[in-house]
Amino acid sequence: MSKKNTEEIEYVSKGKRVDGRKVDEIRPISIKAGVLPNADGSAYIEWGQNKIIVGVYGPKEALPKHIADPYKAVIRFQYGMAAFSVPERKAPRPGRREIEISKVCGEALERAVFLEKFPNTMIEIQAQVLDSNAGSRVAALTAAAVALADAGIPMRGLVSGCAIGRAGGHLIADLNKTEEDAPDAVDLAFAAISNSKEIVLMQMDGRVTEKEFKELMELGLKSAEKVHEFQKKALIEKYKNPENQGDKK
Repeated sequence: MSKKNTEEIEYVSKGKRVDGRKVDEIRPISIKAGVLPNADGSAYIEWGQNKIIVGVYGPKEALPKHIADPYKAVIRFQYGMAAFSVPERKAPRPGRREIEISKVCGEALERAVFLEKFPNTMIEIQAQVLDSNAGSRVAALTAAAVALADAGIPMRGLVSGCAIGRAGGHLIADLNKTEEDAPDAVDLAFAAISNSKEIVLMQMDGRVTEKEFKELMELGLKSAEKVHEFQKKALIEKYKNPENQGDKK
């Protein structure tokens, strides 16, 4: 989409955005826990057009051995995008963006997991993006938290995230691709631990005023609370159904 076309878009009109949502409304979310029988924990998420599957393996022996920590477990998060996940075929080799997202998502989850309970081990988390359309990092992080809970790994709370930002002068929750391309776009990846409200991820592209920043923080926490309800629902659905209890080998 050209800059000229984006400037012609009215991003919010009569309280509704380009896709019909309200400014604080998130896209449809569906999460299912326990989808990979060969993983210790897993989850599949559809968030708008985003489709992501996550597997958790461990705690297990830390390899290579030099990464082991005698005081706590090590989290290794791998975020990858399938070649067909974006309009133009993506190279299968991990790019700089995937390496960066892997790092920040792993660090976010480190704040939530009781790592000290599993010294000298590693917890491997693999997130594969099958379809991507804005906000895939927070979607992957959200699914990873469900997968960790599915694996029975103790946590201080689920990590819940949502992209927040600005388009056309309006502060909005859960930006879509059109809104990310706005001339004045601000895109802030936000995540917090559900129980303590501790912010564990905050990456922003663009500039905002101090007033806008405070409003974005409030919007981020409210949006994360909405996402948390979908996470809880996924775990309740998994474990209230006796047929699902035999999924893991």
